[in-house]
Order: sequence, then C-alpha cells, then structure tokens
Amino acid sequence: MSQELPFNIDIKEPQWDQSTFEGRAKHFFTVTDPRNVLLGPKVLEEAKNIVQNYRKGIPTPGLTEDQLWRAKYIYDSAFHPDTGEKMILIGRMSAQVPMNMTITGCMLTFFRTTPAVIFWQWVNQSFNAIVNYTNRSGDAPITTSQLGTAYVSATTGAVVTALGLKSLTKHLPSLVGRFVPFAAVAAANCINIPLMRQRELKYGIPITDENGNRLGESTKAAQQAIAQVVVSRIGMAAPAMAIPPVIMNALEKRAFLKRYPWMNAPLQVGLVGFCLVFATPLCCALFPQKSSMSLSRLEPEVQAEVLKKSPDTKIVYFNKGL
Repeated sequence: MSQELPFNIDIKEPQWDQSTFEGRAKHFFTVTDPRNVLLGPKVLEEAKNIVQNYRKGIPTPGLTEDQLWRAKYIYDSAFHPDTGEKMILIGRMSAQVPMNMTITGCMLTFFRTTPAVIFWQWVNQSFNAIVNYTNRSGDAPITTSQLGTAYVSATTGAVVTALGLKSLTKHLPSLVGRFVPFAAVAAANCINIPLMRQRELKYGIPITDENGNRLGESTKAAQQAIAQVVVSRIGMAAPAMAIPPVIMNALEKRAFLKRYPWMNAPLQVGLVGFCLVFATPLCCALFPQKSSMSLSRLEPEVQAEVLKKSPDTKIVYFNKGL
C-alpha cells in the first residue's frame, strides 16, 4: 500500500526559492508556459480540487509530490491568487506569448500607414487592458467607468505617441521608424497600468506579515507594486520589439523577401515569439511576486494599525500583481 503524501509541503509558495532570480525565473517559466492555455475546464477543476483539498488536509489517493506541484501550477495559471476566481483566458500569463507574438508581430510589420498604426495600437491596448484587469493585485473591485477611463487613456496615449514619432521619423532611415511601436508601447504601459489599477493607488492593496496574516491595506505598497510591474512590462516588450526590427531590416534588402513579400508577417511573428518565450518569464522574475517593503515606508496611519495588530513586524509583504 502506497504511503500518503504528508501535509507539510507549503504550496502557498512557489516550488523554487523566490529570493533568487534563478528561482523566480524557473517559477515564471512554468507559470507562463503557453501549453497551459490549452488545458480544458476538467483539468483545471481537477487541479483546483487537489490544491484546495491539500490545503484543507483532505488526502487525494495516490497523489505524488510531483503531481501536487503540477496541480499547484495549473491552478495558479488559471485562478487569481487573491480572489480565487477563474481568470479570463487571454488575460492569463500563459496566454502572453501566443497573444503578444501575434499582436507585436503585426505592429512591427504594419507600421508604415496611419490606419494600420491606429488599428494595431488599439488592438494591443485592448489586450493590455484585459491583462492588467485580470492580473490586478488584491481583491478590490474596479468599476466600469474606471476600466473605461484607463482603456481610452492608454489607447489614446499609445496612438498619439506612435503617430507623433512616426511623423518625426518620416525622413530618417527606415530602421528608426521600426522602433516607433516600441516607444508607443512603453508610453502606453506607463499610462495603462496605473490607470487600470487606480483603485489600488486610492485605497491600497492588502499587506500581510511573513506568515500571510492580513494586516491592512497600503497605498505606498500599491505604488511600489505598480512601478515594478511597469518596469517588468516594458522590459518584457523590449527584446521582442528591438531585435526583430534589426533582423527584418537586413532581410528585406535580400532577394528572398523581395521574391516572397508575404513571408514578412509570419517571419516577424516567429521572431517576436522566440524573443517572448524567454523575455516574458525572465522579466516577470525581475522582482519577487510576493514583494516586500519596510514598515517605516508605509503611511503613518497604516504603520500604527500594523503595530497594533503585530507589534514585532518590521517588514510587510504584498502581491505585486503581474
């Protein structure tokens, strides 16, 4: 008779050490694995049941430690860490590579005409709005008007940046023009993410002690969380939007693409996809998911509230979002 799995494995935390970049990178290579998008509702529910039963101390017959970790990562890829609700499919981190390689590839291919720039920036910001909402930190609801404001502002910012830079680079070498989409995406991230998560900036995000006990909400923690996400997102886009333009600019001068111009878009999408497979998990790993900050950096009233609940606390923790 096989021995039952002990209940001392901490599946609230990732499998690998999150205090190191290597550990975070291994974690996010698993979380952003595009194959998770293909998992059906039955597999997701099975993983959810295994994880929830394990947390409650209910044994699953024949369960091994490897199967438990696999279930944990399937569960984490599809369910929000704070609310527990199933996330929108295209908003999940596992959908980042297939969605972004298609959208970014098209942005880099169709950048020469104004209607194409407007259309693909709009598509990209629509996708970003879904991702930012899906991966928001905390369990605070966001209103339809807040969603609308963030979406319109980010889309407008991206389009204005893209068209402004397009006109400025009109008389410069074509390679320079190829970098306009990246500048627009970087500018839009600086607008979209704070606006989409404006409720967190106003009311704060949940902060906990090292054992996960909730101590209150902090706007200072929200500011740090959102700044880290903006940096990660821009870093995530950089290789995919900086390397392919250089390669494509060289290839377009050769006979192959002149003979088969229809290969331009598939090649661009493929190059972007290759960059994103590595850039997405590595840039997600730049900062710990369970971020931390010194109690002394929080708002005075929050410090007082924390010290009342937990007098020995010096460091607080929070989910930075993605």
